[in-house]
Amino acid sequence: MTQQQLADKVGIKFQQIQKYETGMNRVSASRLWDIARAVDVPVSFFFEGLHEGDVPENIAGDILADKEALQLVRAYYTMPVAQRRQIFELARVLSDAA
Repeated sequence: MTQQQLADKVGIKFQQIQKYETGMNRVSASRLWDIARAVDVPVSFFFEGLHEGDVPENIAGDILADKEALQLVRAYYTMPVAQRRQIFELARVLSDAA
């Protein structure tokens, strides 16, 4: 399903879907409900594997609250897809090496 198709089903503009996807905007509970209905899954689908109170060990707090992290995400999504894949692979390899 494309961002446009999802946006049409939810009744919003595709740019808003992009903002949700990049983490620029948070998804409200009611919007999450709308998205779940649009893709025909229960809301719990988005939380599978999580247990109440779980927080990933290596991330403290909201990582996108960090200005540098948010700038990095914004810059990443302005790149063409092929470059994003290369940057992603580089970051993955470097993080495995650390």
